Amino acid sequence: MKWAETWTELVAMLRLKTDPVAFRRFATVDELELVKNIYRIPHLFTFCQAVFLARAQKLTVGITKQDKMNIRCMRIHGVRHASENSMKAEAEMLSTTWFASPNEAMRQQLDSPRVPVAEAIALAPLSKEKFEPEVVLFFGNPAQIMMLLCGLQKERYERFEFFFIGEGACADSIAECYRTNKPQLSIPCYGERSMGQVSDDEISLALPPEEVLRAISGMKKLAKIGFKYPINFIGAQADLEPILSQIYPDAFKK
Repeated sequence: MKWAETWTELVAMLRLKTDPVAFRRFATVDELELVKNIYRIPHLFTFCQAVFLARAQKLTVGITKQDKMNIRCMRIHGVRHASENSMKAEAEMLSTTWFASPNEAMRQQLDSPRVPVAEAIALAPLSKEKFEPEVVLFFGNPAQIMMLLCGLQKERYERFEFFFIGEGACADSIAECYRTNKPQLSIPCYGERSMGQVSDDEISLALPPEEVLRAISGMKKLAKIGFKYPINFIGAQADLEPILSQIYPDAFKK
């Protein structure tokens, strides 16, 4: 796909502040190293920091087992396998913070979707066309993300289902998108906000790549009706008949 052109259309329609993030696994480290201008983070980091570097600072970030990404992030995003022992260790740690007991935290570990394991992963700004993504991750305000989802429904209706796993919300977006191959909305977690610099007004949406074009096509059709971003305020005390009769003329026939 011509992702640079797609990005231009998205900017025009949604005025996104940051680039959507292309995410991909690589079967070997050698394949990752074929991607131009790969940045390898030299210090301890979390996945959400890598996402920010891609979406806001336009870097292409490569990650392997040899990099210093937080081990929990590696087990969510396909760099290392999650074993029963590793999940128990995570649960013990999380029971001292986000959950009431190791048993409760273990339930979260067992619920967590995970990206299938590969030798390497990469994140890049979608507009840079560094590689063909397996998942595209958007950040935007609720109105922008709502318009993406409505664009999808304009083309083909379905009722979307979303999850909130708590801390580690990237599992709800990217990993769940891998599991279902469906759009996955996520409320960014504490870590994404504190370390990934996600703004208070931002939520995220992971899409299979082919669904991006479906959303754009649907949003174009909605725009012809007058439904587009930014959303026009009609007002709580306005007489709606003159406005709505233009959109739903049959409903207001005398």
